[in-house]
Amino acid sequence: MQGNKCEISETPNLDSPPQGQSIAGAALIVSLGNIASRIFGLIRDNRNAYFFGATGEMSAFEAASLVPKNIYELLVGGMVSAALVPVFSEYAAKEEREELWRLVSIVLSLVVVVMGGFLILAEVAAPLLARLLVGGFDARLQSLTAALIRIISPAVVFFGVSGILTAVLYAQQVFTYPAIGAAVFNLGGILGTQLLARRIGIASLTLGIVLGAFLQMAVQIPGLYRGRIRFSLSLKHPALQRIVVLYIPVVLSLIISQIGIVIDRNLASRVGEQAIAWMAAATRLREFPLGLVSTAVSMAVLPALSRLNLRSGREEFKETLALGLRLVLVLIVPATTGLFVLGVPIISLIFQHGEFTAFDTQQTARALVGYLLGTPFAAVDLLLIFAFYAQKDTVTPVVVGIVCVLIYLGVAPTFAFVAGFGMIGLVLANSVQLTSHAIIMLILLHRRVGSLAKQRLPLAMGKIVLASVVMGILVYLSLTMLRAVLPGGGFIARTMQVVVPGMVGLLVYAVGVTKLGVEEATLLFHLMRRRSRRKV
Repeated sequence: MQGNKCEISETPNLDSPPQGQSIAGAALIVSLGNIASRIFGLIRDNRNAYFFGATGEMSAFEAASLVPKNIYELLVGGMVSAALVPVFSEYAAKEEREELWRLVSIVLSLVVVVMGGFLILAEVAAPLLARLLVGGFDARLQSLTAALIRIISPAVVFFGVSGILTAVLYAQQVFTYPAIGAAVFNLGGILGTQLLARRIGIASLTLGIVLGAFLQMAVQIPGLYRGRIRFSLSLKHPALQRIVVLYIPVVLSLIISQIGIVIDRNLASRVGEQAIAWMAAATRLREFPLGLVSTAVSMAVLPALSRLNLRSGREEFKETLALGLRLVLVLIVPATTGLFVLGVPIISLIFQHGEFTAFDTQQTARALVGYLLGTPFAAVDLLLIFAFYAQKDTVTPVVVGIVCVLIYLGVAPTFAFVAGFGMIGLVLANSVQLTSHAIIMLILLHRRVGSLAKQRLPLAMGKIVLASVVMGILVYLSLTMLRAVLPGGGFIARTMQVVVPGMVGLLVYAVGVTKLGVEEATLLFHLMRRRSRRKV
């Protein structure tokens, strides 16, 4: 490493080796931060489950936590990848540092003011937001949800500033500080729950979110030590119009998406007060590999794609995109397979303590299986969306997003209430939405850039699936044998039922992709060995 940028050297045979290593190296940095974040997140979830289980109170917290998260996604989160990173990357590539920092100052100032306004709005409208989110709950839980919304809403300002800092650091290909920020966010949640749960009850979880959001923002500030940031509300910078033009379609899509999320939570509140808690626990397990793989690779690829032009560099664009897709697939397919086989023992180990019962474990596992059906599609889909963003096309993903939200809204009530599947119907509808989105985006991208077959994508996919299937079978057999040897439900037995089959899976998959000649796996192994040697 030199500073905070990836310094690359030669590796195994890949198209454009320096570019491949740069992307893989950046993805590895983001993944390491996400690993720390997810580990802290699992510890936080473990503590939350211990103190509050999968109760109506926990469902109220999960609903309340959507308010700052959704406001952030609507106003800043979608803008980071769709507009800010591509535009900031252009200034960073041209070495126009003064203009970059002037633009960053304006955007930061505007975000602070706008987020402050939405904070006040959320405080005032908390009861209305609670009715929209959990209209199926009784009056007590609706009132609790409103109170939790008021406590957690200040996090929206910290989220907003943190998102802008992440965008400018990514644009300069600085990934370390955002990676650390992702980790300390969940650390704040752990502190809030562990220190305050017995004193103030479920409100401790919301205070933990606020603390985590502040820490996530604070740890990224040192990464801007060379930047000259000052408060400015000037609207005359020429890049602002470009950012707005790129983001308007995304806003429309996010509005539809947020409406879908609100309806989803409202429907979930009508199939049982525990359903939201079960679905949230399953979602966190699904998001573990998505955060480590899809988000990391996509954010690493976005700056590189943003510097390429389809007219003058179509083949390089396709090679870079295909490399990103292969990196996603080589990790997400075995991760999904592993979660499918080991879902119950993992949920039991992480969550089944204190107030979280064996019945909660079974219900969460049912939801997880439904979510996993759409997980590989969701992983690929994010990179496909970023490919359009990199070419300053935010309209196409928006139209596809709206179509797929409508698909969900049509399928979810049918599955949940007409077919009588209840909570599982909502989960399956979510997988249908994600799968539809990925397939449509892949078709449209094929029409735009042409076939990716020459980039070895189908061949790599076949090898990865084969290695994952063999891995899944051997993991299942090892779990079955271990349950016969250690049939008890104690902590040691549950730990062994996750760790031993998990190690078997890692070993089998590593040998499989190596023997099959999956080059992306070789590249990742090479980079991990280099980093481990540096630490020694």
